[in-house]
Amino acid sequence: MSHRSIRTLVVGLSALTAAVPAAPALALAAPAGGAPPAPHTAGRALHTQTLADLATTMRGEAYAHAAYGLFAAEADRQGLPAVGKLFRSTAQTRLNEHLHEAATLLGMVGGNAANLRQAIEGETYEHEVMYRRFAEQARQDGDLEAAKLFGELAADEGHHRDAFRTALAVVTTGHGTIPAPPKADMVPVPAGLPKVKAARTKANLATALHGEALAHAKYMLFAAHARQTGNAALARLWEGTSEVELREHLAGEAVLAGLVRATRENLRMAITEGRNEATMVYPGFAERTTAVGDTAAARFFRNTAADEARHAAAFQKALDQLR
Repeated sequence: MSHRSIRTLVVGLSALTAAVPAAPALALAAPAGGAPPAPHTAGRALHTQTLADLATTMRGEAYAHAAYGLFAAEADRQGLPAVGKLFRSTAQTRLNEHLHEAATLLGMVGGNAANLRQAIEGETYEHEVMYRRFAEQARQDGDLEAAKLFGELAADEGHHRDAFRTALAVVTTGHGTIPAPPKADMVPVPAGLPKVKAARTKANLATALHGEALAHAKYMLFAAHARQTGNAALARLWEGTSEVELREHLAGEAVLAGLVRATRENLRMAITEGRNEATMVYPGFAERTTAVGDTAAARFFRNTAADEARHAAAFQKALDQLR
């Protein structure tokens, strides 16, 4: 889901906006419009451009984590367990190291009430605006399967918003019960071509995929904070909703987008994106943050660029061994 706390920070980064082409790339993508609350803590001391670059990083790393998990499952189906293991370990680095450090620098995680308000705002936008617009556009373009899915997701996001509103009332008043977590209707994502035809639908799917991946990652961060503060029921709500975003929403969109291909092609996509991040994206972010004196962020971007170079080399080695 596309949370408005991220959205405003990256307006204008159109060069990094991803679309899902015939063979989807693992690109860092900037979301469209919106007006968020400010980051909670560390992010306030950073330059505006640094905040934008960290927000873009979070979206890209969350998406890579989700995509690599799907690529790992496909490698397993093809009887390539070593490649599956490589994709999974890289996915965990993307989530547990890169995204977590970017979130810390950005000050993304606040108190339980602030986290709930942030999520409510994002879920409301997706329920009332984004997915409804995507559904109508897909109908206009003749992509009826996508229109149906977008409509279903709009309804789901409304349910998530309502559960978070109830949880917020409990957290702020001390009365009531945190809602039970939703259960994901697991969607398998086999390799395949896109099931949509219109360029607009493909672009909307790209936006949705990045947003759902980010929601999964953010909600897991919020869940960890809830547990640390002794609110296990709220942690379970975050975790359950996070699983819906990843295993049901993103997975359904990935099927329509044709995100997963044969393992050789998945490796090629990962290699291309890793090299781009290692040589262009993250060095560019590091240069900008150095220029404005955000030294901790600059160091993070340099280290992440080095990681991506190693990932690309490992994927290239795996591809060479399949030939």
